[in-house]
Amino acid sequence: MGSSVELVVDEDKIKKAIQSGLPLTITTYTLPKDIEIYIEKVIDSFLKHMNQSKLKEYLLYCVQELVVNAKKANTKRIYFKERGLDINNDSDYNMGMITFKEETINNINYYLQRQKEQGLYIKVILQLKRNIIKVEIRNNVKANKIEQLRIHDKMARSRQYGSLEEAFSNVLDNSEGAGLGLVILVLMLKKMGLDDDAFTMKTSDRFTAASIAIPLDEAMVENMSVLSEEIVQSINSLPQFPENVLLVQKLINDPSSDMPTIARQISMDPALTADLLKIVNSAQYMLTKKVDNISEAVKMIGIKGIKNLLYSYGTQKVLGDDTADKKKLWEHCYKTAFYAFNIVKNFKNDNNLLDDVYVGGILHDMGKIIFSSVHPDLLNKIKGICNEKNLPASTFENLSAGLNHAELGALIAEKWNFPDRLVAAIRFHHDPDAAPHECKDLVDAVYLANMFCEYENGNIGFDQFDPGPLKNYKLRNQRQIDSLLERLATGFRRESQL
Repeated sequence: MGSSVELVVDEDKIKKAIQSGLPLTITTYTLPKDIEIYIEKVIDSFLKHMNQSKLKEYLLYCVQELVVNAKKANTKRIYFKERGLDINNDSDYNMGMITFKEETINNINYYLQRQKEQGLYIKVILQLKRNIIKVEIRNNVKANKIEQLRIHDKMARSRQYGSLEEAFSNVLDNSEGAGLGLVILVLMLKKMGLDDDAFTMKTSDRFTAASIAIPLDEAMVENMSVLSEEIVQSINSLPQFPENVLLVQKLINDPSSDMPTIARQISMDPALTADLLKIVNSAQYMLTKKVDNISEAVKMIGIKGIKNLLYSYGTQKVLGDDTADKKKLWEHCYKTAFYAFNIVKNFKNDNNLLDDVYVGGILHDMGKIIFSSVHPDLLNKIKGICNEKNLPASTFENLSAGLNHAELGALIAEKWNFPDRLVAAIRFHHDPDAAPHECKDLVDAVYLANMFCEYENGNIGFDQFDPGPLKNYKLRNQRQIDSLLERLATGFRRESQL
């Protein structure tokens, strides 16, 4: 990694990651001093933008401790292999640890170079997920049972200490150092107002990850909630759905309505008719011939398809695309919808899911468009509330820039009586693990499609994908992602030219 380019902290990238819920990743193989300094600067900037600078000293210690532990675990793999010892065998492990520290310290550059040659990395990942700062230290080796037991033992013993003085007066484990690092980590968590449940560790065949979850400052969360609720309560100041859309919705919900009546009502709105025909004739429906008759189109798309079309069409009419920023957002949403639909078609082939996932992709970022769509009087009113309640100006700025946009979009979708499955696609598209079980396939597809767009634009790397949705859609490696993305991008370009 070149110091002159790679180690410059990109403030705009950090702000975008926070506002968009994207992970920030720092990768190193040998952990030189300049990388340690860079990690500290990134954490400092991240916390400043979150108004959490008071946590820097404590969090930085935790990260440094976990990074050093990951580096040590990687070094062990090289050392044990070169000595012909099985790191997963209790006897070999205990024998190797007798000389590990002394022999590797005296020749550390050699072992670090061997780690780099074998691709053993350390990753620091920072992410804001639904009002929780998540910090993860990951290395690409599996922690064996002995190591896991030692860590759990140290964590358990650390609960008995209330201060650093107590910890330093008790040596926990001479074979791998005093073991004070994790004890101090737990004490640092306490100083941040957390218990040791905030620290988790998981391992798989591909990696080991140590994570710390820090809830945002309650005052900041409350401030964002106050403003979000105020926007939702004032949503009537936005234009209502077009009258013809409301009439079609009413007809659909009337059991006595028939398809010809619904088709006739849609045909009275040329723009809605054109939109319906465009979707029916898109790759989404894979028709053998072009449909240009609205009655036939209505039969083809069905009642549920019409309902979904009205949600996306009505939202776009309300929020508009009258600025360059809005047009760019809608373009991203259409690409996300296309990618999500085709991911489901390739890996699930569930017709009910296909009906929902396209519109879920279109609507997932509607919260980002809200601020630029509301009437200026409402914006002034919200600013006035900030002044009345002595809320920091940064609260309004962060919210308007996109922070909390998933929750804001979901709240508005609820007020507009969108179905629960579409609300979930909006609310959890950055945090799929938190989605309700019954919406998991839908949310995972929208999440993956959105991440594909970010990956395509170079904003994230493969390692920043959440493993849960990848597993759900049987996407196992970067080569598979690259191949699928190439096909999706080609298909989207082809459809955009129609």
